Amino acid sequence: MALRTTQDVTGEGYLDGQLLIAMPGMSDERFARSVIFICAHSAEGAMGIVLNRPAADLSLPDLLVQLDIVPEAERIRLPTEVGKMQVLMGGPVETSRGFVLHSPDFHIDQSTLPIDDSICLTATIDILRAIARGQGPRNAVLALGYAGWSAGQLESEIQANGWLNCPADTELIFNSAADTRYLLALRKIGIDPGMLSMEAGHA
Repeated sequence: MALRTTQDVTGEGYLDGQLLIAMPGMSDERFARSVIFICAHSAEGAMGIVLNRPAADLSLPDLLVQLDIVPEAERIRLPTEVGKMQVLMGGPVETSRGFVLHSPDFHIDQSTLPIDDSICLTATIDILRAIARGQGPRNAVLALGYAGWSAGQLESEIQANGWLNCPADTELIFNSAADTRYLLALRKIGIDPGMLSMEAGHA
């Protein structure tokens, strides 16, 4: 599968709907071995959600109770799917705010951003209320916070070999365990993680 070249990224092309995969030499420890879904990328900067950092000891039912969407007494009546929905640490910016990546079968006017044909982003509490009622999207992951880049910053990091990129994969985003996504993303572009480490060691 062809990767976009740095020339593509720094020229006309933007990476909306792509996955970023951290190279072994990633200098920012916060993003070491991370896989990020890019929600928006333009000349002004970029915004994405880290897909492989589960929120420690925090489930979606916990969060719905904390946000007063569901009373503690009603927690047991939540749809089974709610307990299975992943809660991720989406990045270091606005970590108290929730961002839901989801399938396009759910839409809130003025709130839902279609990123491509198969993935949308909604960042209002209304989607969590819908999920709690069993009326949310078929597939979804919730992230607390996001990763952000200022104008030209992501392009510079790609030029410095900080990231690889490839098209997003809904199976990887919605139907895989968070701790497997880094290896799955590397395999998606035909890279053996062991070889990548060795090459980085000789750089």
